[in-house]
Amino acid sequence: MADTTAHTVKSFDGDIAQLRSIISRMGGLCEAQIAAAIDALVTRNVDAAAAVVAADKRIDVLEAEAEAMAVRIIALRAPLAGDLREIVAALKIAGVLERIGDYAKNIAKRAATLALAPPIGPVIIVPEMARVVTGMIKDVLDAFVDRDDALARSVCERDQGVDDFYNSLFRSLLTFMMENPHYITPSTHLLFIAKNLERIGDHATSVGEMVHFAVTGEHITERPKSDNTATITPHNPSPRE
Repeated sequence: MADTTAHTVKSFDGDIAQLRSIISRMGGLCEAQIAAAIDALVTRNVDAAAAVVAADKRIDVLEAEAEAMAVRIIALRAPLAGDLREIVAALKIAGVLERIGDYAKNIAKRAATLALAPPIGPVIIVPEMARVVTGMIKDVLDAFVDRDDALARSVCERDQGVDDFYNSLFRSLLTFMMENPHYITPSTHLLFIAKNLERIGDHATSVGEMVHFAVTGEHITERPKSDNTATITPHNPSPRE
């Protein structure tokens, strides 16, 4: 009987390890997709942007694998308490990572469009913003695998920095478009790219909250946001006398 119990525990641990591995691979692909999409934007490389769009299917396949594995574990192992929270968190995280992959794909599509337009100065802010959000994804998935609540919470705290980047870029682009009306279309595409990155930061924060719940059984009830672009209006200079 003891041998059977040991075998069951070992099999369960193996299933959990496999589920964590799938989530980690999804996260790695998301990081790579974001980096490649931003590189295509900066280098104005249409072919590289198209490769990012095509590669999104790999993330979708891994999401399906994660869902199947999570359902299998729940059905066959009947996990309880902390184990069940981790499996449910993994299921939700897979869905979040799939959406992050979609944001990276959208960035690549807009990068391809911008490659055909004249270069615009505010684009220099975007790579640093992307570096921050990819770092958040890496760290929050490390927190998930290691069940590190402190690291997960630190990722949540970094989201304000992403919002600050977005607010800054929004103001820069608003001013740029007012001064250069013929750049309104490419500026709008760049603004959508920045918004995609801001949403990726939000999703990384959501994963951090899921990890916190999986580890502690408690919810994070407050999430401060500092995206104030809804209240920003163009400055209209006083008419000349």
